[in-house]
Amino acid sequence: MTGPRRTRIERVRAAAGIASLALQQIEDDLSANDVDQAELVAILYELIEDTDPPGGLLAAVAQLLTAARRAEQIEPDRDGDASCPLHEAAALITDDAGQRLIWSARALHAQGSS
Repeated sequence: MTGPRRTRIERVRAAAGIASLALQQIEDDLSANDVDQAELVAILYELIEDTDPPGGLLAAVAQLLTAARRAEQIEPDRDGDASCPLHEAAALITDDAGQRLIWSARALHAQGSS
């Protein structure tokens, strides 16, 4: 059983490394000196409304955190000590961070229209 677990962990580690590089690229693009208001709005909307997966990048990250369901199955006493923080993190990403990105994009878009 150690073999498959190690392989899974190695795959997750590699995928997390790739995701980290992708996020670094997004950060670099967002902080570039030549990003204008219209492009910033488009980037923010892309993070929120990407068509694959539905709901954009933040929804994908939140979905990843729904590993809380698996934690609920593993917890011997099922008291939520492991799963509750995962559910809360997922909710914060979609409810708080996602909504704030939408507000920012809309505000910038409206400013650029006038």
